[in-house]
Amino acid sequence: MTGAGSLARLVLRRDRLIMPLWVLVLAVLPITQTTGIAELYPTEQGLRRFAASFGANPALEALYGPVTHWNAAAMGVWRAGFTPVLLALASLLTVIRHTRVEEETGRRELIGSTVVGRNAGLTAALAVTVAANLAVALILVVSFAGQGYGLAGASALGLGYAVVGTVFAAVGAVAAQLTESAGGARAIALSALGGAYLLRMAGDSTGASWLSWLSPIAWGQRMRPFAGEVWWPAVLAVVVAALLSAVAYALAGRRDVAVGVLPPRLGPAEAAPGFGSPLALAWRLHRGALLGWSVGFALFGAVVGGAAKGAADAMAGNAQLMEMMARLGGGSNVSDVFIASVVSIFGIAVSGYAVQAALRSRGEETLGRAEPVLSGAVSRIGWMASHLVFALLGPAVVLAVMGLAVGAAYGASSGDLAGQLPRVTGAALSQLPAVWALAALAAALSGLLPRLTALAWAALALFLLLGQVGALLNLPPAALDLSPFSHLPKLPGGEVTATPLLALTAIAAALVAAGLYGFRRRDVG
Repeated sequence: MTGAGSLARLVLRRDRLIMPLWVLVLAVLPITQTTGIAELYPTEQGLRRFAASFGANPALEALYGPVTHWNAAAMGVWRAGFTPVLLALASLLTVIRHTRVEEETGRRELIGSTVVGRNAGLTAALAVTVAANLAVALILVVSFAGQGYGLAGASALGLGYAVVGTVFAAVGAVAAQLTESAGGARAIALSALGGAYLLRMAGDSTGASWLSWLSPIAWGQRMRPFAGEVWWPAVLAVVVAALLSAVAYALAGRRDVAVGVLPPRLGPAEAAPGFGSPLALAWRLHRGALLGWSVGFALFGAVVGGAAKGAADAMAGNAQLMEMMARLGGGSNVSDVFIASVVSIFGIAVSGYAVQAALRSRGEETLGRAEPVLSGAVSRIGWMASHLVFALLGPAVVLAVMGLAVGAAYGASSGDLAGQLPRVTGAALSQLPAVWALAALAAALSGLLPRLTALAWAALALFLLLGQVGALLNLPPAALDLSPFSHLPKLPGGEVTATPLLALTAIAAALVAAGLYGFRRRDVG
């Protein structure tokens, strides 16, 4: 463990921008949802009716988890039920970033040549990530207890979030030992997270509670914050996190630096005939992520589409709730308002894939794989543009798949498949100009200011915060307009204006051009 403290300070320095953002954003989402629900339903009768209407919908239970109580705090926590998944995602990616990525880039071997213990890097990554989860927990406790919702419930909520994030930080630590590539480690960890979420969905929506208990995501919910707290699931999560961490340390001690436990799959001795262009190479690098995002959003889209009719019935009796949702969605039809609000959230989520794809070229640079390719008959602009093809067209594929899934599920439940399928698919694709703007920002930073590419993720976190809590907090229009998503039409059901869509597309084109120009002029690496 020698040098773990110094490496932890290095981790904090490198993540001094992005880590505070995801900690703050994820910590404030539950209290903002709770505050909004308390304002919309000031009476016990209204809260009971709200809880009964939403809790009776299996699709909504699959999406957010079971409704445990009718009080405002419990319902706010339920409405923010996807937040622990995001916290788990941030935790596992942080651990992989500071373990496997460090090995892949060669920095781990360089640092290891100094007076640093073999396990110092893994210890530092886990310690900082666990500390970030505890910071989320502390903010949750202070915010809920400060609003008078009860210290016991606030403590159960904060502890539940922290242990879920810690378990998946340990999952990321194990995944980082298994493969020699950061991409492979992310794929393993994300598959584990997706499987845990699907188990939780299946258990909560079908009544097979034993399935939910197989998912660490459900353990935090089973602590029942503000609904008669149960503390022992936290012990279960801590034990599992400790066991997974022990496995990670054991695996780290059985392998060489920069090598995974699982042997890499060797490719063919000669490339296929169609593998002779930068675009073909980019397709090989991006196809796994594109497939994973498409499958994931198809599943989520089917769940949301199935929940739309029941959610609309629950919303129809509350004018204030309709007004709040209309700020996120559009139109006067209740189902349209619900679908539009969900589509807007999915649009921000797909931006995560767009930013990731746009920064892939920068990742290839830092790993030293760009320079050998560019030493051949490949232009710089052509090479970077091949990656940007997937940053711009990939989100269109994911949004189209999501729109088709939502439209098919909702159309089937409402008896209007032929009418709803194109409407909802078009609504999903209307998010593209804003998604392109974020991808183009990442491309511009990669070309002009490669050391500041983390600002693209910071912008995404800011837009997520504005989209989720800006309307609830009645922020001024000038603040909300900072997000490109605030300029999109509220579809389905809203009015379409071409001007903001064209303006966002033009901004994206200008940023992409700036990024390509900057990459052409600067040194590689």
